[in-house]
Amino acid sequence: MNVIASPLKPADVVPRPSGASVVEARGLGLTFKTNDGPVQALTDVNLSIGKGEFVSFIGPSGCGKTTFLRVIADLERPTAGTIHVNGMTPEQAREARAYGYVFQAAALYPWRTIEHNVALPLEIMGIGKAEREERIKRTLALVNLSGFEKKFPWQLSGGMQQRASIARALAFDADLLLMDEPFGALDEIVRDHLNEQLLQLWARTNKTICFVTHSIPEAVYLSTRIVVMSPRPGRVTDVIESTLPHERPLDIRETPEFLAIAHRVREGLRAGHSYD
Repeated sequence: MNVIASPLKPADVVPRPSGASVVEARGLGLTFKTNDGPVQALTDVNLSIGKGEFVSFIGPSGCGKTTFLRVIADLERPTAGTIHVNGMTPEQAREARAYGYVFQAAALYPWRTIEHNVALPLEIMGIGKAEREERIKRTLALVNLSGFEKKFPWQLSGGMQQRASIARALAFDADLLLMDEPFGALDEIVRDHLNEQLLQLWARTNKTICFVTHSIPEAVYLSTRIVVMSPRPGRVTDVIESTLPHERPLDIRETPEFLAIAHRVREGLRAGHSYD
């Protein structure tokens, strides 16, 4: 099995995956204006993400992983290049509710029950009560939280709160799911369990997932492709195709195939000077 490919130069365009392109960035750059002068967060990012892919972004703190996710979500505006989400601008995609966003913290309202937290975006969208209830029931089942509808966030563990946050992002049934280190604050045992559940969810829904992480094992375990980013200014230095099967028990992490891909990611980080 060959998992090694030549590292990308920053200006290279990542080939479009087979099938429709969900996210397409060309020459993307973003420079923040601060009181201390301009800060270049992203530069010359070229990337295509196909429908149904699970793409992880990995790199050192401050490399622009979350910033790129926020650009997709129209929470930040690029200052160079172009980006399209399902053929639309990020602003149009946001207005069309074309994505769900899961933040690092669950960000649930403590005075709302789990079902009412999940219902919040549906209420904002003006969806009727009967359909809201059906969607809440379906999405809570998808994340294995059936029976916890009447609980409050403070009555759930951290991992269960994050699952509720994922259910909320899934409730309006967008094809694209943006996840910004959703399991980073959890202990390893809970994180492993949620990684397994996330793969099962992905298999059942065929969502396109963009996932930010600092964990090499997590990136390799979850992804169809792993995007390695350099320190600021953030750019894509390598894209690694996974040859692992879609069904991945946790013990796949002990196989030579898994370790070879993890080694490639680690080498990509070193090549991008992530440890300087």
